[in-house]
Amino acid sequence: MTQTPQSRERELELSLRLARAAGAAILEFYRKPIEIEQKDSFNDREPVTEADRVANDLIVRSLQQEFPEDGILAEESLDTSRRLDKSRVWMIDPLDGTTGFIDGNGDFAVQIGLADSGAAVLGVVYQPLTGVLYRAVRGEGCWIERPNFMPERAKVSGQKELHRMRLAASRSHRSPRMDRVVNAFAVKEEVRRGSVGIKVGLICEQQCDLYVHLSPRTKQWDTCAPEIILHEAGGRITDLFGEPLRYNVAEVQNRNGLVASNGVVHDEIVSTLAPLLDEFGRVPA
Repeated sequence: MTQTPQSRERELELSLRLARAAGAAILEFYRKPIEIEQKDSFNDREPVTEADRVANDLIVRSLQQEFPEDGILAEESLDTSRRLDKSRVWMIDPLDGTTGFIDGNGDFAVQIGLADSGAAVLGVVYQPLTGVLYRAVRGEGCWIERPNFMPERAKVSGQKELHRMRLAASRSHRSPRMDRVVNAFAVKEEVRRGSVGIKVGLICEQQCDLYVHLSPRTKQWDTCAPEIILHEAGGRITDLFGEPLRYNVAEVQNRNGLVASNGVVHDEIVSTLAPLLDEFGRVPA
């Protein structure tokens, strides 16, 4: 579906407004007593709070009103096969990093992405606590907005040497397999943060150069907005085997993991991972 600059501008304007509104709603619950539930999600247990649901409803309701013909895949909404008949589908993670929200460490973000014909074309990642926002539309670059500053165009680093790359790593406990990966790359510097969007943002800001997620647990709504943001900053995201991520497919999980980088030696990164994945018994799903 061909989009005019005016229509993309409308989509982006709404996404920015909804991300900030959802962020404000989330902060109403932050560092206050809140009930935490454990939801069953794809054979896993994940925390969910009222903040997740309030932000989800705010975003989804507005998108349904403004773009009634589009499909929606949102973390806290019931998924149905109806979206598979749509070429345009919004991918919503209303509170990426619920654990960081619960722990009060600030590592959480609102993520709004748009996929068209299976590819990410628009993305917004907003960190409510700091006010930092990453945004991108395909072909228009990646931009960072900070409170009291003019928007700044983002560009990834040109670092080519794996052992000099800074790794964006998870705050949570690292598996022995991830230790093997870090050793294989001979990484010496790490920045530990929560939220896929925040870690990808670090690559866009040249604070990091690489992010590897071995688990099959990320979902389409975790990666859609971050992918287009990193792509427009000059970086690259694939699965662990170097294959592109596809959106609005029936399988919600990114079962083949995730590699995000500055793109300079992405193929070398994937090649370095290959023997380890073979050792781990990982094969493409």
